[in-house]
Amino acid sequence: MSQRTARILPRWIALILAVVIGSAMSIQARINGHLGEALHDGLAAAAVSFGSGLVVLSLIMIFSRPGRRGVAAIFRGIAGKTVPWWILLAGFCGAFLVFSQSQVGAIVGIAMFSVAVVAGQTVSGLILDGIGFGPLGRVRPSVNRLLGAALVLAAAGWSVTGKISVDIPVWALILPFIAGLLLGWQQAVNGRVRAAANSVLSATFLNFLFGTFALLCAVFISGGPHFTEFAWPSDPSLYVGGLIGCVCIGLSAWIVASTGVLLMGMGMIAGQLITAVILDLMDFGADQMSLATVGGALLALVAAIIAGLPRWGRHRHAAPAAAHTGAE
Repeated sequence: MSQRTARILPRWIALILAVVIGSAMSIQARINGHLGEALHDGLAAAAVSFGSGLVVLSLIMIFSRPGRRGVAAIFRGIAGKTVPWWILLAGFCGAFLVFSQSQVGAIVGIAMFSVAVVAGQTVSGLILDGIGFGPLGRVRPSVNRLLGAALVLAAAGWSVTGKISVDIPVWALILPFIAGLLLGWQQAVNGRVRAAANSVLSATFLNFLFGTFALLCAVFISGGPHFTEFAWPSDPSLYVGGLIGCVCIGLSAWIVASTGVLLMGMGMIAGQLITAVILDLMDFGADQMSLATVGGALLALVAAIIAGLPRWGRHRHAAPAAAHTGAE
């Protein structure tokens, strides 16, 4: 498959969708953070969020023959060793992101949480595109991509100066940073799963299937309370995080072949930070929002635009990453 046929969307449309995904992720982080607070158990809240997404996708799969075929094709490929087994681990990465949302999202604020994810996501995107792990194969960093990545990291640092305090433990920032690193890898792997299954639905379903399994195992291994013992919150909006996750994962698996890992990450970063600032304004008020937080979000948007411009400097693409899976 050539680079031209791999790109199923114009880059600018894919970039707009990436911004939408990032915005939805900030909303999801807010919802899951409040659910974790309501249940007093971030791990159980993550399992509820991911599990609800799995229920929705399972119902859709019942009526989707291409979706079922795609899942069967993945497992046949794994059994025949034409598809690597580790592509199923992408769901664990999504589960870790949702867990970190539920665990620390309400503690540090959505803007601060998004900044930490952004830093990890940017580093991951640069590395994965550079080594050729994404669906476009090796993408040698161009001047504008490197500049965009540098500006995003600068935006993250700027935002941190406006939000961090001695009341925020270091682990509360490390957790979303690791989630950001894993998020870049998950997006690249989902692009491979989609190509092997020829179905966005199949890739999304497998993410939620294995992610939910991992979270349920973690809940019971940790000795946390059983789900029947919770005082479940009555606000129905706290249970839509899983549905938002379905949309985010499905869209990212669709557009990554048009953008590469880094560029998609840039668009998502812009959407995440700008929406996070708006949500924190709603939660905490303008008097608790600093210029650094707002300025960092705007700088991230500029960085995403720069990274999405036509490449400056020389670059080359190697063979598409589908060859790495063995799925021709």
